[in-house]
This record gives sequence, C-alpha cells and structure tokens, in this order.
Amino acid sequence: MEWEPPEQGWNTYINFELRYKETDRARSIYQRFLHVHGTNVQNWIKYARFEEKHGYVGNARAVYERGMEYFGEEDINEQLLIAFALFEERQKEHERARAIYKYALEKLPSDRTVEIFKHYTMHEKKFGERAGIEDVIVSKRRTQYEAMVTENGFNYDAWFDYLRLLENEQCAREEVEDTYERAIANIPPHLEKRYWRRYIYLWINYALYEELVAKDTDKTREIYKACLEMLPHKQFTFSKIWIMFAQFEIRQLNLQAARKILGVSIGKCPKDKLFRAYIDLELQLREFDRCRKLYEKFLEHSPENSSTWIKFAELETLLGDTDRARAIFDIAVQQPALDMPEILWKSYIDFEINAEEYEKARDLYECLLQKTNHIKVWISLAEFEQSIGRIDTARKVFERANTALESADKEERLMLLEAWKDAEMKNGDEQSIKRVESMMPRRVKKRRQIQTEDGVDAGWEEYFDYIFPQDQAAKGSFKLLEAAARWKQQREKMEKEAAEAMDRGDANRAAREDEEERDEKVREGDSDTDLEESSSDSGSSTSSDSSSSDSDDSDK
Repeated sequence: MEWEPPEQGWNTYINFELRYKETDRARSIYQRFLHVHGTNVQNWIKYARFEEKHGYVGNARAVYERGMEYFGEEDINEQLLIAFALFEERQKEHERARAIYKYALEKLPSDRTVEIFKHYTMHEKKFGERAGIEDVIVSKRRTQYEAMVTENGFNYDAWFDYLRLLENEQCAREEVEDTYERAIANIPPHLEKRYWRRYIYLWINYALYEELVAKDTDKTREIYKACLEMLPHKQFTFSKIWIMFAQFEIRQLNLQAARKILGVSIGKCPKDKLFRAYIDLELQLREFDRCRKLYEKFLEHSPENSSTWIKFAELETLLGDTDRARAIFDIAVQQPALDMPEILWKSYIDFEINAEEYEKARDLYECLLQKTNHIKVWISLAEFEQSIGRIDTARKVFERANTALESADKEERLMLLEAWKDAEMKNGDEQSIKRVESMMPRRVKKRRQIQTEDGVDAGWEEYFDYIFPQDQAAKGSFKLLEAAARWKQQREKMEKEAAEAMDRGDANRAAREDEEERDEKVREGDSDTDLEESSSDSGSSTSSDSSSSDSDDSDK
C-alpha cells in the first residue's frame, strides 16, 4: 500500500480484512485510502456506509462531514449530499436531512439540483407536513425562475412569475427589492414601444409593492421619478405611469404635486389620456375654470377629437351657460376634419332639442343634409318632426328622403320605407298607410355568377333583390323616351338616305346626259365620215363607168 496502488488494490485489501472481521484494520485502511484517492466521492460514500453497516453511526456522520469539508462549497458534489441526507433519513433525523437538502439547493447551481429536488420531495411526502411540501415546491420554482432570468434577463414574464412567487411567500423585503432592482435593470435595447409594454409593469408593480406592502412612501416616490426619468419621452411615453404617480400624490394629500406631475406630462407628451385624467381631477375638485383652460389646450392639440368638443359643451351646459355651449358646438362643426362627425352633429342637435330650440335643431338637420345624404339623418329628422307633433312635416321629410335616395342602396331605401310605414301606422290613416305600402318593393330571388380574387369563375350564387314600383315606372317612361329617340334617329336616317339618294339620282342623270351628248357627238362624227366615204365611192364608180364606156366606144 506504500506504493499507492489504484483503487482496486485498496478495495481488495479492505475486503480481505473484513473477511477476517478486522474492522479496525479495515477502518485504518479506509482512512489511508481516502488520503490517496479522496477526490472520488464514491470512496467517501463507501467509507460512510462501512461505518453505518457496522453500527458506528457517529463515525459515519463524521465521514460525511469530513467529505463535505474536503470538497468545500466550490466543489461540493450532489451525490455526497444526497447520500448524507438519506443516511440521516435512515437514522430518523428528518430535520437534519431537511437541512442538508436546503443547503444543497442554496449552494448548488440550478442545473445540478434536479436529483436534489427529487429526493427532497420524496422525503417531505414521506415524513414532512403540508407546509414542508409547499416549501419544497416553492424552492424548486425559485430555482427554475432564477435559472430562466439568469439565462435571459429580458424574459419579463419569468421576472413577473418570480416576483409574484416571492411576494406570495412573504419573503424578506430586502430579497424582494433586490429582485425588483435586478429586473428593472434589464432595459429593452430597442426604442420601440412594443418592446417596453411588458417591461414598464415591472416598475408599476415595484411602486405598488413599496406603497401597499412595504408602506414606504418615499421609496415609492423615488421609483416613480426614476421610471419617468428613464422613459424616452421624445419617442413615446406611458400615460399610466404619469397618472399613477399623480394619484399616489393625491393619496398622500399632496394636491399641488399631483397637478405639477400632470402639467409636466401634458407639456412633454400631450396625449388624450393625460388630458382626460387632468380634467377629471379638476372636475372632482370643482375647479371649473381650470377645466375650461385644460379643454382649450386639449382642443388646440387635437381639434379633430369630437368627443372632447362634446364633453366641453356638456360641461358648459351643466354649468348653465347655454350660449357658451352653443358657441363651442358651432366652432366644432366647422372643423375641417373630425374623427366622429356624426356623433358631434347628433350631440349638437340633441342639445338644441333639449333646450327646446326646435327651429335651430331643424336648421342643423338641413345643414347636415347638405353635407351628407345618409338615411339615418333623414329618419332622425322625420322622427324629430313627429316628436314635436308635426306629422305633415314629417311626411314631407319622408317624401323628400324617398326622392333623394332613389340612387342609394336598395336596403337603405327599404329601411326608409319601413320607417315611414311605422310612422304612418302610429300617426297616419288608412289611406296614407296604403300609399306607403304601394311604394314597398317586391322581394325576388336572383342568380349571379361569382368569381375568385384571381378572376376565375366559381359558380353561381342566389341572392335576394328588391324591385321598387317607382323604379319600374321610371323604367317604363325611360323605355318610351328611348323608343321616341330611336324613332327620331330612324327618321333622320331615312331622310338623310333619301337626300343622298336624290343627290345620287341627279348625279346619275347628269352623267347620263353627258354620256348621251358624247354619244351624239360620236354619232355625228361617224355620219360625216360615212358621207365622205360614199362620195368617194361614187366618184370612183363614175370614173370606172366612163372608162368602161370609152373602152366600149373604141372597140366599136
């Protein structure tokens, strides 16, 4: 053994002594063995089990403790700790075993605690109480969360779960605050709001923890200020932080600070939500002059916001200043661009109706109809006239609407006629009802070809169409006009053709006359030639006759 042979030699020597019941000699060999091969944790475990097997429990515990000292906290081995805990479990020292498991979970890195958790959980299930089992689960979750946030500090969901676990388990304030500080230190690397939406709630939860759990108002105020200093307000901001900070100061009865916070917020980043929060605060405090100034500033920033104009006018109405409210509405409807003009106009009209200014309300309807031909405006005007007892005027409105919507969608026209019919059922007589019913369309089923986005035919589909008597009458009149136009075109065409024919006849006649003249001249020329030929022929015949007579005389 002085040559320090491999482990097999030492094990053979120990087994040799044990066969002869030389326990003390085997113990001394084990001690010498560990001096040579102590880096192998299994040798320490074998030595401890040797002592336990022979009934030397104290010696076995001492071996485990010496092994932990030998490896130290930096090189501690989970197998040695598990064996030590199982040893204490066999000795029914459950508190000692639990302490060993907890020590292992604290000292070992998370990737080496899987087996520790497994044995710890089994131990608590067998020997622990409910609280002990929950502690094991909590410890396991803490280790998992710690590993997740260590791997990726921008995993904000893991931070939320980790912090929620610490708060629910009522961990020490220092530990919770330290975890919050570690979490908020992971500032998103991109200056885009979508990357900051989850991150900002770490600050919010931190502030709420300090205010509600730790009861530290100064620390809460510092957190809000640090958060606002960190935000890139030129690129974007979070209204929620400003509003929560102001509400916190109100809870501390520091109204001036709350106003200052909201004032700075609308100066740096004038968002609708911040304006509304500031106005609501002043309304609750009954500071109406401040509300007016805030509304004016709000509308300077976003004059297209219809709801702001409406709320401003409603404020003046509540304060009894009708003229001021009407002036606000007048300015509002004159804005070149509004996000919800229909709501603004409706509020203005309702305002005049509630003030019993029916002529002004009617004028507003007429002004609105000059801007739009929407069916809801027509129906609303007719209902308004009915509500004040002007049934005939309402009927005229329906007639105007029916004429104005002739080119509108058929569904809208049907809706108008149904509203008209309902009005006649309530306020009209049988004749007026029949008149409206005669205007109601027929519902017919039709088929049309459908196509895909690529323009490929995709079959046929059935749909319902409405045929209005008014359209059919107009169509009949249109057909008559078309026939008259066609007849006129035909007549003009015939007259033109006749004139062209006459022109062609005159031309042909003149051509024929010219041709006849040419033929006559040709014939006259031919006759002269014939006469000359005939005279020459007669001369020659005379000379021949005379010569023949002369010859005859000479013969005689």
